Amino acid sequence: MRMIVMKFGGTSVGTTDSIDSTAKIVAAAVEGQNQSAGVEGRPDQGSESPGVLVVVSAMGGVTNTLIDAAQAAAAGDETPYRDARSQLLVRHQVVAGQLIEDGVERAGLGRLFDNRLREFERLCRSITVLGELTQRGLDVVSGVGERLSAPLLAAVLRANGVKAQFVDAGELIITDDQYGNASPLMDSTPDRCRDRLLPMMQSGVVPVVTGFVGATEKGVPTTLGRGGSDYSAAILGAALDADEIQIWTDVDGVMTADPRIVETAQSMEELSYEEVAELAYYGAKVLHPKTVTPAVERSIPLRVLNTFNPSHPGTSIVEKTRQLHHGVKAITAVRELRLITVAGRGMIGVPGIAARTFDAVARQRANVLMISQGSSEQSICFVVPEAEGDAVIEALKIEFARELAQHMIEEISNQPDIVIVAVIGAGMKGTPGIAARVFNALGEQDINVIAIAQGSSEANISLVVLQAEADEAIRAIHDTFELGNGAD
Repeated sequence: MRMIVMKFGGTSVGTTDSIDSTAKIVAAAVEGQNQSAGVEGRPDQGSESPGVLVVVSAMGGVTNTLIDAAQAAAAGDETPYRDARSQLLVRHQVVAGQLIEDGVERAGLGRLFDNRLREFERLCRSITVLGELTQRGLDVVSGVGERLSAPLLAAVLRANGVKAQFVDAGELIITDDQYGNASPLMDSTPDRCRDRLLPMMQSGVVPVVTGFVGATEKGVPTTLGRGGSDYSAAILGAALDADEIQIWTDVDGVMTADPRIVETAQSMEELSYEEVAELAYYGAKVLHPKTVTPAVERSIPLRVLNTFNPSHPGTSIVEKTRQLHHGVKAITAVRELRLITVAGRGMIGVPGIAARTFDAVARQRANVLMISQGSSEQSICFVVPEAEGDAVIEALKIEFARELAQHMIEEISNQPDIVIVAVIGAGMKGTPGIAARVFNALGEQDINVIAIAQGSSEANISLVVLQAEADEAIRAIHDTFELGNGAD
């Protein structure tokens, strides 16, 4: 009997109707597992990893509401957190009232919602008094949404005849203390997960686990970064050696491009781990960038599915896939970026310039999304998020003050309002003419390429273009490789 990890995002639990749909999807999966076992409600006798595990995000918009309220509290405004407490209590109670008939169950949930939101209110009151919101405090606040939605979904599942139990991931996923973007400690997390979850699943219970959150070894709440519920599912799937990790969202799998930009964008049947990692890193919103890491390490297949169209097969993500004749699978983009250039003839043959450049960037804790350097060594250009651009430029001017004064480095310049357009496909490796077709497509539309980079894996060609030309660039490349014609 197979173990399936099913993760449901905020849109999948955003309304009464969507939670009802989600519960029915889980119930169908449980029924399918029972039928495959041959005996209803019992796993195969020889199975060590039976059943269904559910991971759930906060209801859509809830995390932003919580964070905004806490930030307002730090600024001395108490109204937002008081309003948030009332609104969120009503929102969750309405769902419970419409989907759960058992009055005792509803009353218990109501008390849980009220207690959690009173804790949130007390924390915000403390933040107001201190006038400061630490990242540690923000982790406690921003994880409240999952600690409301998971008990709610578990109760709705029970109302649909599924044996289900809420489990707080703080009891399962042990992390470091990098609040806001914690990493799991995989030495201790798997044992904790197996000890807590497997007995439940072997007895036919579906654990409904909070996504996004964890805790340090001392029990202090942490979060895995925004969008981290995907990561939670992969961590739990790896810890339990699951057979498949399903990411349920609001689109029919991973698309060849953003359908808001490219009308002919289509769902892809299959992607490799490498391809989806590149897509996630370069802006595709379907998966959290870290998600594939635990799956890759355990060779666990992932599948991206649509809660609102559950009959669609979605996109399967596996170790290796069949390749298209032209090698390109998808086009994506990262926006709100700045291109920074360090240039000067005095850089030629001088060791350590690149190292010093990126040491200065690292001290600002800036994220470098792309690097390009000419073989002449006269310049290095790289891309960082727009919000980090000013601090990076100032750090570089300080680092290279002597070289600038001596004109060894002639300029440290920057260009705002740029976008990285990434052309993705593992099959591009060894396929001649890919770059030529990309540049011809852009040339025909009079789109200027400011910088380019291609990794040694050859699964990604990255191009820097102006923000104003980015959408047209995506459409031109998508059309050139006929990705809207169902070639996959």
